[in-house]
Amino acid sequence: MTTVLMIGTRKGLWIATSDDARQDWDLRGPHFDMEEVYSCLVDTAASPPRLYAGASSMWLGPLVRRSADLGQTWEEARVAFPDDIEASVERVWQLQRGPEDGVLWAGTEPGAIFRSTDGGESFELERALWDHPHRPEWAAGFGGQAFHTLLPHPGDPSSLTAALSTGGVYQTTDGGGSWRPRNQGIRAEFMPEGEQYPEFGQCVHKVARHPSRPERLFAQNHGGVYRSEDEGGSWVSIADGLPSDFGFPVVVHPHDPDTVYLFPLSGAEGRYPPEAKARVWRSTDAGESWEALGKGLPDRFYVGVMRDAMCTDTHASAGLYFGARNGSVWGSADAGETWSQLFSDLPDVMVVRAGVV
Repeated sequence: MTTVLMIGTRKGLWIATSDDARQDWDLRGPHFDMEEVYSCLVDTAASPPRLYAGASSMWLGPLVRRSADLGQTWEEARVAFPDDIEASVERVWQLQRGPEDGVLWAGTEPGAIFRSTDGGESFELERALWDHPHRPEWAAGFGGQAFHTLLPHPGDPSSLTAALSTGGVYQTTDGGGSWRPRNQGIRAEFMPEGEQYPEFGQCVHKVARHPSRPERLFAQNHGGVYRSEDEGGSWVSIADGLPSDFGFPVVVHPHDPDTVYLFPLSGAEGRYPPEAKARVWRSTDAGESWEALGKGLPDRFYVGVMRDAMCTDTHASAGLYFGARNGSVWGSADAGETWSQLFSDLPDVMVVRAGVV
């Protein structure tokens, strides 16, 4: 089998391939030179497997590019608002496959969600979410206003949980006909005292779950790390034991719903790891306790890891990967126990996605 690693940067896409051992890698790129790639997807359920990339060009605008031959050739589709909406898509921040064949979800900036039912050839706006009464009050985070998390329910095609900065977590259970906020218990630390638990308005950085336990969600907030056992109906803090509750990515182990990984940063000001030591933090009990994983990682690391720049593969011995804003990409073939630098000197890494094909 071939292990595929997609690396999206501020200046193009790179595709790396390896075997099951994942010790030696072949790197190809850049694809879409000088285009910003904020989202990638390795669709291993498609036949043949497909690669998707959300790329933004200053000349062509945002496009979803797809390949059925591991990046040798590409087709493209545009994600755009209907003519009656006075808005333009700036970036495609998220791409996710739905449980049904041909269904692909796209989350964009400004905050909107689009759905494709033809494998990414065309996209239609989720109009009920765009028309939601909360939308005019959503703000923009430091990186813009964007739906950066899309979690299709693995067993229910009518259910999707999504999150944006700055707005919070929303969910539909009727195929997009209606959307409700799912933020109870999440603290918005930047709000005035007494107003820090609003119905919406939180700056959620990323939400993740394991397909075998879809009711459990993990969230990395602007400040705070949380777990929900009821698909976001309520949240509890699981930040005790971490060096910082600020960060961007949250990743669940592919074979164990109790194991979750974070990359904490020192805070919104510095945005590099505490003590400048690159460490991935792991919990094997759903956030009740945490341990640092750093064997092979540098102790002088003054850059951050973005919300979609950490991921796993699905090998029996799970691979874990992250890319940083200094253009380095790091990998572990033993679920984070040991690390090595796979690549260096790439542009600013925004997204890393892996698959086994």
